[in-house]
Amino acid sequence: MNPLEGIRSIRDLAIENKRVFLRVDFNVPMDGERVTDDTRIREALPTIKHAIERRARVILASHLGRPKKGPDPKYSLIPAGEKLAELLGVQVHVPDDCIGDAAKKVVYDLRDGQVCLLENLRFHPEEEKDDPAFAAELAQLCDVYVDDAFGSVHRAHASVHALPKSMNERGCGFLLEKEIAALGKLVSDPDKPYVAVLGGAKVSDKIAVVEALLARVNALLVGGAMANTFLAATGKDMKKSLVEPDKLALARTIVEHARDRGVALVLPVDAVVADSVDATNGKTCDVSAIPDGAMMLDVGPKTVELFSKRFADAKTIFWNGPMGLFEKAPFAAGTFGVARAMAASSAFTVVGGGDSAAAVHAAGADVASKMKHISTGGGASLELIEGKKLPGIEVLRGAS
Repeated sequence: MNPLEGIRSIRDLAIENKRVFLRVDFNVPMDGERVTDDTRIREALPTIKHAIERRARVILASHLGRPKKGPDPKYSLIPAGEKLAELLGVQVHVPDDCIGDAAKKVVYDLRDGQVCLLENLRFHPEEEKDDPAFAAELAQLCDVYVDDAFGSVHRAHASVHALPKSMNERGCGFLLEKEIAALGKLVSDPDKPYVAVLGGAKVSDKIAVVEALLARVNALLVGGAMANTFLAATGKDMKKSLVEPDKLALARTIVEHARDRGVALVLPVDAVVADSVDATNGKTCDVSAIPDGAMMLDVGPKTVELFSKRFADAKTIFWNGPMGLFEKAPFAAGTFGVARAMAASSAFTVVGGGDSAAAVHAAGADVASKMKHISTGGGASLELIEGKKLPGIEVLRGAS
C-alpha cells in the first residue's frame, strides 16, 4: 500500500484566499525568552511559504512544553513567532490566546498572504483531551486544515485529531508528506538488504520496535546502553555499565527470535569505558575485558568497523538511538563514526528523530546532508516503524 494513499497534499487543496489552519511543531528548545534551536521552525518554512505564495490567510498553531495550569508566560509562543518573522521576513501576529475573541480578532483581520501564530494550544487542557468542543472553537477560525507537525501525529489531541475530523477540506504539508513517504517505505516496501541500527539507553523503550524490525530486516546492529543488557544476557561481565537486570530474559528471547528468523544480530565487540559519565577521557577495551569499576560509555573503533561493513551492501538503513554518550567528546567517536559510515553508504538512509537526529547534526553538516531522510519526530517515527496507525495521519485519509 502507498503510505500516502487517501491523503491530500497542500498542493492539491484549494487554499487561495482561504483561512488555512496549519498545525506545526514549534515545540522548540528555549532559554528564557530565546529560541536556542530553530530547526523545527525551519522545517515548516516550505509549507508556510507555499501557503503565503498562494495567498492563503495562514493560521499557525502549535504546542510548547507541558504547561500544567493554564497560561504560563514561560511557555508562550511569542519568541517562536519572532523567530519565524525573522526567518520569513514578514510580520507574524500572535494573539493572546488560541481561541475566543482575541484569536478571532487577529484571524478575521488577516489579509491574503498574511500570517498569524496562535498562542500555545496546551494553555487549554482540552487540547490534550482531544475535546470536540475545543476543536469546534478552533474550527471557527478556518476553512481548510493542514497538518505539518509530524512530531505530534502519534497523539490523539484536539488540534491533530478532533479538529481535522470535523473539516471537509484537510490534508498534509510538505514535511508531513515527506515523513510519511520515507518511513512508510521502511514498513511497506524496503529494498533489501535492510539494516537497522538501534541505540539509546534501554531495551524496555524499544521492545515493540525491535520485534517489528526483526520481521523485516536482514541485520540488526545494537549499540548504546541498550547493548549492555544484550551483552550481559550473552554472559559478558559489564561491571558498572548500565544494565536492565529485569530485561535479561527478554534480551535472550530477542537473540533467539533473531536467530530463528535468520536475522544477524550484531553486538559491540569493543567499548570505550570510564569510571563515571563525568570522566574527561576514556579507555578502549574488549567487551570481555571491561576493568573493575568501569562502565561502557561508547562503542569502540572495531565495532564501528564491524557495523560499517554491514552498510557496504545495504540497500536500506534505519538508525534510531546514539551509540554512546555522544554529548561528551571522549564518548562521541562511536556515534559519529557510525553516522559517517551510514552517510557514505549508497543505501536509502533514514534517521529516526530525537537524539539520533541531534547526533547526526552534531557529527557535521556534511554528514547530515548526505542522509536521505532525517525524521523530526522521535516517538512518532518509532510508532510508524512499529507499523502502528497514527491518529493524526489516519484522520487525514479519505477527505473530500
